Amino acid sequence: MKIVDSFEVGFDEVKQLLTKKSFDEVELSPKIREANKKIFGSDLTAVEIVRKIVNDVRSKGDSAVIEYTQMIDGVKLNPSDFLVTQEEFAAAEAKVDNKVVDSLKRAAENIKRFHQEQLPKSWITYREHGSILGQAIVPLDRVGIYVPGGTAAYPSSVLMNAIPAKVAGVGEIVMMSPTKTGEINPYVLIAAKLAGVDKIYKIGGAQAIAAMAFGTETISRVNKITGPGNIFVTLAKKEVYGHCDIDMLAGPSEILIVADETANPIYTAADMLSQAEHDPLACSIVITTDSELARKVASEVQSQLEKLPRREIASTSIERNGLIIVAKDIDEAIDFANISAPEHLELLVNESFTVLPKIKHAGAVFLGHYSPEPLGDYLAGPNHVLPTGGTAKYYSVLNVETFLRRMSLISYTKPALLDAAEDIKRLANAEGLEAHAAAISVRNS
Repeated sequence: MKIVDSFEVGFDEVKQLLTKKSFDEVELSPKIREANKKIFGSDLTAVEIVRKIVNDVRSKGDSAVIEYTQMIDGVKLNPSDFLVTQEEFAAAEAKVDNKVVDSLKRAAENIKRFHQEQLPKSWITYREHGSILGQAIVPLDRVGIYVPGGTAAYPSSVLMNAIPAKVAGVGEIVMMSPTKTGEINPYVLIAAKLAGVDKIYKIGGAQAIAAMAFGTETISRVNKITGPGNIFVTLAKKEVYGHCDIDMLAGPSEILIVADETANPIYTAADMLSQAEHDPLACSIVITTDSELARKVASEVQSQLEKLPRREIASTSIERNGLIIVAKDIDEAIDFANISAPEHLELLVNESFTVLPKIKHAGAVFLGHYSPEPLGDYLAGPNHVLPTGGTAKYYSVLNVETFLRRMSLISYTKPALLDAAEDIKRLANAEGLEAHAAAISVRNS
């Protein structure tokens, strides 16, 4: 893990360190490249692999889904095996710790309450000569949510994707989640039941995204796909966008912590590792105004790493993408944070709400020493499906409106149209669209 002092290297050098790569530029690990070479017969890039899978699923349907699920996940499925059955739900309920289920229920209630506050309203307004204008808020008919199932299980992601869709009034919610054993994690199934998911498919990866986007013989296509995944899932979402909508292109998890001299190095290190344990590609950054804190955090990270069950993943992440920056002052620290536009931004500073107005780009902001990032991951209520890779500059957190459409309403009476007719015809003729003008003229006679 690097410690970089902006006094020494300069603002532009630090800015360069904080600039994110695009999803297309992410390099695959040697292990994944070797596995892909065995599957595909050549050393393809991630983009090439995803494009091949998506095109095969689009043209071959279920057979391609079956083929890639067996090749990549090592699980042999028939179309009749795709869906989770009631018997599998019952088996899951028999395996779980009821205290964990109680915590999931508490989280689900908090998430539901928070997202109910986001519901927009349909409206109409009456204008001159009896004209009516308005907006109708319409839920999507069918959405697909993707829940990762690789090195960890994510029942929290089920709740974060499905509950806002349910609150929005989506007609049908389907879920895709990969499995290495033929069975989905029982807590993931319990969370899906709590959140109101209608169908669950034991399919993952790019083939799951393609199946939802285009449909197969047994899987109906969806209007929108949400939920995070690995690089192959993210690139597949990018590939199918336009055939259906997507929430965002979510890459590896990130945390950026702005810390001043009041920050506790033990807390700060623990929060860095809370993201590092997700994925070797995860990014953990601290920007501090205190050089002594920087040294203490670096030492504490190494100490805490030794106790982590997912030490190998976390240490790889910290080695590759861990960074501590010593800024000249709090304003420069905030400038660096805004340049990074992180998924999670913690403000471990004195008077964090005073700093908040200066924050322009972040997926979610955690204010104060007792608002660590895992609070948002699991229980507080705001959504944890957040923009990554600097995309917080233009993407929003997943929310209820992700699952809604706005439809305009226009109703004019004849007097109202007559009042507007000359302006409409004048503008239509200026654009050379005489038929537009004629559609108004015929109603004036």
